[in-house]
Amino acid sequence: MFASINYWDVILHASLIELFVLILLAIVSAVSWAIVLQKGLQLSAAKRRSSEFLEVFWGATQLDTIYESLSRLQASPLAKVFKAGYEEMLKLAKQKTAQPQEKLEGIENIERALQRSSMAEITGLESSLSFLGTVGATAPFVGLFGTVMGILSAFNEIAQQGNASIATVAAPIGNALLATAAGLFAAIPAVVAYNAFLNRIRVFDTEMANFSSEFLNIVKRNFFN
Repeated sequence: MFASINYWDVILHASLIELFVLILLAIVSAVSWAIVLQKGLQLSAAKRRSSEFLEVFWGATQLDTIYESLSRLQASPLAKVFKAGYEEMLKLAKQKTAQPQEKLEGIENIERALQRSSMAEITGLESSLSFLGTVGATAPFVGLFGTVMGILSAFNEIAQQGNASIATVAAPIGNALLATAAGLFAAIPAVVAYNAFLNRIRVFDTEMANFSSEFLNIVKRNFFN
């Protein structure tokens, strides 16, 4: 079925609006696929490095040992959250004569540092996803717009020629429908990727929240016991 369509002929006989829509959708689709590839690699690396970080974290006996291993785990959101919390903890550790109230404020500062780092990591992981969401929501309507304008152009040409036979109507309307197909072609992968990536990012969000709680418990045991 697809082989019987002469796409080059469709493009040659497309109106300016149809041609603009097809080019726009082709560019948007290419950008979407580039984002899908980049985001897929980013999330895969984040998952792999986070697993390595957790092995290091739970296998180490000293926090400074974990801190020294962070250089090879930069792709891990958990490692960056740990780094933010650990560096804030060092400030508290330097206050050797700190009173309980000061220690409590220090713990709160560590908690805020963990939260800020977690939010920054989520923001980084979600970067470019809004483009995929926008493409998924608008590409079908852009394609439909091209189809409608193509059909209007076809009927206008038919009216000028005074010939409304099936042979005359079928080709231009069929060509106009290609814009709708192009819109769906751009939108469907974008929507699927958008939802898949959001689900994976929610997992990271949960993991960072759980890790932050565990890290805070470790800090409290060290400074209040």
